[in-house]
Amino acid sequence: MDKLSELMTYSVSNPLIFSSGLFLFLFAAFSLLYSLTSRTVMLRVVYVTLFSLYFYYKASGFYFLLLILVATSDFIIGRAIYRSADLKRRKMLVGLSVAIDIGMLAYFKYTNMIVEMLDSVLGGHIEIGEIFLPIGISFFTFQSLSYIIDIYRHRLRPLTRWIDYLFYISFFPQLVAGPIVRARDFIPQIYRNPLTVSRSMFGEGVFLVTCGLFKKAVISDFISINFVDRVFDNPLLYTGIENLFGVYGYALQIYCDFSGYSDMAIGIALLLGFRFNKNFDSPYKSATITEFWRRWHISLSSWLKDYLYISLGGNRRGTLRTYCNLLITMVLGGLWHGASLRFVIWGAIHGVSLAVHKMLMALSPAFKAQGMDMKSSVGRVLGIIVTFHLVCVGWVFFRAEDMQTVKDIFSQIFTSFNLAVLPEFIVGYKGVIVLMVVGYTLHFLPDRFEAQAKRWVTDLPMILQALAIALLIWLVMQVKGGEIQPFIYFQF
Repeated sequence: MDKLSELMTYSVSNPLIFSSGLFLFLFAAFSLLYSLTSRTVMLRVVYVTLFSLYFYYKASGFYFLLLILVATSDFIIGRAIYRSADLKRRKMLVGLSVAIDIGMLAYFKYTNMIVEMLDSVLGGHIEIGEIFLPIGISFFTFQSLSYIIDIYRHRLRPLTRWIDYLFYISFFPQLVAGPIVRARDFIPQIYRNPLTVSRSMFGEGVFLVTCGLFKKAVISDFISINFVDRVFDNPLLYTGIENLFGVYGYALQIYCDFSGYSDMAIGIALLLGFRFNKNFDSPYKSATITEFWRRWHISLSSWLKDYLYISLGGNRRGTLRTYCNLLITMVLGGLWHGASLRFVIWGAIHGVSLAVHKMLMALSPAFKAQGMDMKSSVGRVLGIIVTFHLVCVGWVFFRAEDMQTVKDIFSQIFTSFNLAVLPEFIVGYKGVIVLMVVGYTLHFLPDRFEAQAKRWVTDLPMILQALAIALLIWLVMQVKGGEIQPFIYFQF
């Protein structure tokens, strides 16, 4: 009974995540019955939707009711927009959807920040109780908004069954941390019948799940627990070179954590017969900040471009307005990540950098050529180095708990940098250094190595694929420290 109670209740201290043993057990049980739904669309939709709601309940508690609320309101609004020929009414309906979705997101995400600002201005203390951010709310609200806006723009016909829309919004592989899946890419896949998983899809799914688990549970968690968190918790205890490596370590940690989740989400979807678009494409290989945002969190960057930047006017209203639109888009993207000055600054760094790069391209096409086309040029190598360190500067604001921590990290790097401690540092953190070298080496390998590894895993017999996953799980158990760490993007 205790085990059954554990399965049916939500634990605040132990939410369900992909890299946990409980999820692997539940997914195995889910898959046994899922195979029986391959030829019945309605049965498959209902079965997967119920499991997805259960998954979200185990990850976020009774906030799964918010997910149902968003799905229901936007399903109704989407159909109303499609039926209406009156432009003013269509705009009002889109505004209603934005008010519901963004209003709900703003309440959970920004109320505490607003109250703190009012307290500081009024000199009082407003009591509102604790407001917890539901896991994944930023992702499923953005996903639902894209559906509404695409209907308004006549790019999509609305779904006719509520359960189908709930299936799309709640589909568990990408529910809590993306990628943000467009309705026009996903919805046609719902109705494929029979739904088949080819050998290549299965092999690719196993490869991605294995890579994602290795990135998250081996590299990201280990360097986080054993080094990065210590530096960011108290930078003044460490020398400048240790702070610098702490920043490099966080750059690798957040990439492995988030791209690891995306790999697992895309891989699990493939095992179920659904294909998502790629969400990360070796972003630290980028030679310009523009290229970085074509490679990093592709589903979010393309969402911001299509539904915010273009809605603001994009590059259609003059050069100065284009630069302002880039800055506004990235600052709002920073606020999407968190209600803090640090995230505003992080967004502003990227917005200004994108505007500067666009200005330099206008002045000289060579900046574009060195950044994107001349693959083996010295200019591209220098561009990669500069872009990586610019991104790392942004990561300091993104990761630090407060602005004092940001100041302390930069102060240590620029005033207490002593190369003499490097050998001692390497010996003291040899496990961390080894995994950082492994992580960055794998990241910077040419794309053909990943393609070859994917083909090799795909061609393996199924029993050897299962053995590879079992060996990786064993490796995870050997290197993990303490409890399983939540994914970084759960907080957004």
